[in-house]
Amino acid sequence: MSRDALKTLFHPFDTGVIDPPREGERVLFLGAEAGYRLPRDFSASIAAVQPLKSLYRALEAARADVTPLAEDEGYDAALVLCGKHKGENEDRIAEALKRTRGGALIVVAGGKEDGIQPLRKKIGKFGWDGDSLPKYHGVAFWFTRPEDVSEAASALAKVPVRVDGLFEASPGMFSHDRVDAGSELLASRLPKDLTGHAADFGAGWGYLSVMLAHASPGLKGIDLFEADYEALEAARINMMANAPSTPARFYWHDLTTEETRDKYDLIVMNPPFHEGHAAEPSLGAAIIKSAAKALKHGGKLMLVANRGLPYEQVLAENFKESGETCRNARFKVLWAKR
Repeated sequence: MSRDALKTLFHPFDTGVIDPPREGERVLFLGAEAGYRLPRDFSASIAAVQPLKSLYRALEAARADVTPLAEDEGYDAALVLCGKHKGENEDRIAEALKRTRGGALIVVAGGKEDGIQPLRKKIGKFGWDGDSLPKYHGVAFWFTRPEDVSEAASALAKVPVRVDGLFEASPGMFSHDRVDAGSELLASRLPKDLTGHAADFGAGWGYLSVMLAHASPGLKGIDLFEADYEALEAARINMMANAPSTPARFYWHDLTTEETRDKYDLIVMNPPFHEGHAAEPSLGAAIIKSAAKALKHGGKLMLVANRGLPYEQVLAENFKESGETCRNARFKVLWAKR
């Protein structure tokens, strides 16, 4: 079942408040998700953009024309579906401005939890012609793209952040402006003598992989698996900048549904436990099970988690041995052996 914001986005077309794009026109759909129903007379072609692998695969299954990053320019209209990250929402509007033609219709929608009202007010300050319509616990607003959007696009586009002067990350990525305290705790316990093959499950922008490369310089290599295409590209940059001598491979991968090809001596992870807006500890549990399948016999898993997350049971059920390495007021470092 699609989330309400997706229905909110198409509501102005459903009600006839704005005219749907017609046959022969091209529409860019940023933050696209599967499950939408096109309104009557909405006959334009849609180029969907979704960097999160699970949502990308759902769009593929629905036979959508989808890419992880926006391509081409001169679109006749753009749809922007907002998520929970303010910087990412603004960046999607900047992308819509850059890739549409002058006079194009741009429609933006999100729920209250997405910060849609402050976003609508911010965009309204540009003074573009448009309107808004509330529905399904959210708001859709729209405007006509002016000819000159350079200043607005620059003001809204997300700017990469330098973390600790060493790493590059961007808004929308997990812990984009600082090293996550849980990952930092796990990094302090990484082995210093590993010579085999390692993997980083849910690698984000690459912090744990870089730290493992520093801790065990004799590593044969590290494979980084990440579901967010943009975070994976940041990880590629960060590995090249901070651990250039460590062989690394990068996989845009949904670990909950896609199996890995190789087997590893060590897997490290700070598993995600949110999918979209809802807390979902079963997401981390699924990735732990994926790690159990991807380890060599005798291989080891090291993970960090919030103290309250019940991962001990899934470790006991899927590994020969498991235990706790350390904990502090917020996090615990767990291990398991296959």
